[in-house]
Amino acid sequence: MSVYLDNAATTAVAPEVLEAMIPVLRDHYGNPSSSHSIGRKSRVIIEQNRRSIAGHMGCHPRTIYFTSGGTEADNLALRSAVRDLGCQRIITSAAEHSAVIKTAESLQRTSGIELELVRHLEDGVIDYAHLEELLANGPKTLVSLMHANNEVAVVQDLERIGQLCRANQALFHTDTVQTMCHYRFDLRSLPVDFITCSAHKFHGPKGIGFLYIAQGLKVGGQIEGGSQERAVRGGTENIHSIVGLSRAMDLAYGDLEKHEQHIRALKAKMVGELRALFPDIRFNGNSDDPSRLYTVLNVSFPPHPKSGMALFLLDLEGIACSGGSACSSGATLGSHVLRALDYHDSSRASLRFSFGRYNTDSDVEFAMKAIARVFSPVGE
Repeated sequence: MSVYLDNAATTAVAPEVLEAMIPVLRDHYGNPSSSHSIGRKSRVIIEQNRRSIAGHMGCHPRTIYFTSGGTEADNLALRSAVRDLGCQRIITSAAEHSAVIKTAESLQRTSGIELELVRHLEDGVIDYAHLEELLANGPKTLVSLMHANNEVAVVQDLERIGQLCRANQALFHTDTVQTMCHYRFDLRSLPVDFITCSAHKFHGPKGIGFLYIAQGLKVGGQIEGGSQERAVRGGTENIHSIVGLSRAMDLAYGDLEKHEQHIRALKAKMVGELRALFPDIRFNGNSDDPSRLYTVLNVSFPPHPKSGMALFLLDLEGIACSGGSACSSGATLGSHVLRALDYHDSSRASLRFSFGRYNTDSDVEFAMKAIARVFSPVGE
């Protein structure tokens, strides 16, 4: 038996999503840019699904630009802000996804922009006073801060950040890859300029996502070629995956409250059993707190001789989860997020367990038995 608890990395494609995609692959092969009827049918499918996605987000369909996923969307937002919208500074944090950090660093090298890192408080939430201080002075700025951290589940207040940006004429990009279809967004009122989505995080296909660009922002293309996606993203559209993204979003938002209740119950069960088994257990980023991202639990286990091999040993036990990177000796180094937030402890194994719609109580029970075996007291 194996149990998959790495849904923050990717999720299984929902059967309903696959069923929606197959007819498109089989029957709707026309190029959406063609003028003949076969091509026009493909164009209609894209625009129908764009409207459906926009309906879930409370935005105009023309603000949704399809991409290959979250990384491309993050790149497009940051590079467009600098190249097309006159931003000369990016404010982000050391705990962001590498798609944001590395892109910002690249723009610093190649475009000469200023790069500022906002501080985090002890609980992982950004220091809003420091952000306000940074925004008070300086050139035109893009603030890029993720909604919820993919590793330690810390959730940032998008409304508060967005209002600070508005008050200081800054643009605001937020990476919502981990929260899309786990939280609701109303872009009619939320003060953001860019948000990102990747379908494979909520039981859709890999290789498809989108960038929302607020109305009134005129940006150029990152992938040059044809005039697809209103000349913002060249290349023949991935029609069947767009349909898969749309269907996965329909499923998610169709029973979001029930889904959240299910996942929270699984997470609470695991938290309770971990605390009972390990009195010295720690939860990085207070990821056990109900206010955190409910799909993610980042656990710092008590010091143990097997800490450096914990991820490998759990894999042998049939548990798929994730942890920090490993050096040549096999010892867990810890992720850049744990280091940035000062959660890293070389004597402890820090592992991320993340839950999806297909996990069950028996999955948690199986995982806890495996964890008990791996971290059994020395000598047993």
